[in-house]
Amino acid sequence: MKLPYQVFIALRYLKSKKKYKGVSVNTAISIGGVAVGVMALLVVLSVMSGFHQDLQRKILGANAHIIVRDFKGSFSNYEGVAATLKQNREILSQAPFVIGQVMVSFGNRAHGVFIRGIDPEIESKTTDILSHIKEGDFRTLNGDAAVPGIILGKELAGTLGVLLNDTVNVVSPIGEIGPMGMLPKVKQFRVVGIFEIGMFEYDSNLVLTAMKPAQEFFGMKDGISGIEVRLKDIYQAPEVKKQLQETLGFKYIVLDWMQMNKNLFSALKLEKFAMFVILVLIVLVASFNIISNLIMNVIEKSREIAILKAIGATSNSIMIIFMLQGLFIGLIGTFIGISGGYALGFILNKYQIIRLPADVYYLSHLPVKMSAFDFVTVSLSAIIISFLATIYPAWQAAKLNPVEPLRYE
Repeated sequence: MKLPYQVFIALRYLKSKKKYKGVSVNTAISIGGVAVGVMALLVVLSVMSGFHQDLQRKILGANAHIIVRDFKGSFSNYEGVAATLKQNREILSQAPFVIGQVMVSFGNRAHGVFIRGIDPEIESKTTDILSHIKEGDFRTLNGDAAVPGIILGKELAGTLGVLLNDTVNVVSPIGEIGPMGMLPKVKQFRVVGIFEIGMFEYDSNLVLTAMKPAQEFFGMKDGISGIEVRLKDIYQAPEVKKQLQETLGFKYIVLDWMQMNKNLFSALKLEKFAMFVILVLIVLVASFNIISNLIMNVIEKSREIAILKAIGATSNSIMIIFMLQGLFIGLIGTFIGISGGYALGFILNKYQIIRLPADVYYLSHLPVKMSAFDFVTVSLSAIIISFLATIYPAWQAAKLNPVEPLRYE
């Protein structure tokens, strides 16, 4: 099968005039510009997607997909709510919890945290936080009634200088009223485990204990703060939340994980779009290389263009030749950029070369998630920009008067 002559000539114009085979220097620079732009765009978008996925995983690792709470802050008769939740087919499991803000002290060090009272067996089926325990065993939470067990985050344990089996004091600012006014409530807990989610906010500001000690400490008797819910599909959370809110009524507050972290995920989404727009400018700059390369080609090949027109080539055919030349530059550059972007993303993801301070970026290394959607979007954008860059030079070549270049031949 023979190639159309426009394709053959366009491919020929990509090559150097030198005796050795290969593309011309101008063509190589144009291809390199497109390749670098595509690679940079893909790596940045993959890193932004990785940040989004990593934060989502860590947030859902410590929290439930949906939380049901009472407007009063606590409720004791929650069996009816639990029965209502069981009727929803999208719900996999549920677990009651108690939560409050306290201060944990050890020696002369103290730190304000949220303490969450849980039932370990049920909690392990509803959230993934217990799977992040690095030291100790969550099954010992219900051990000693006099000195209950507590599980600390790794960052908090480091801040307080606490090790396994150490005894810490938990202090609540809300206590009993005595002769001297409000007296804070203090209780000792034994450290039975240390968890590490990888997100500084949770590793330094959250502690876990059993349900019964938490209820006694906050004076809730058999009451709970709310119910955690795990769904089959996390992205169905808004719809399930709406259904539960309508079923339970205004006495209860139903929150889903997207709503509770709306600002964070919205900011990440906006940043990703902004980075896409900014880095597309790199491809636009590369397109100017294509324009200048084609204009130089038109000037250099004016004699050949005149000959082609003299033997019957139409203006449209001449235009197609130079548009194909620019399109080939865009295609080759895009392919190289995709290959380089994928290779660099794979290396960053597998070997975790770039380490980050967890207290600043919420994670310890640069995450990378390569998405097919990002690759397709970037590829199409680069090819379209490269193609549009060919229109003016190709139009200049098409309107060339063949008489001028051949006048002195």
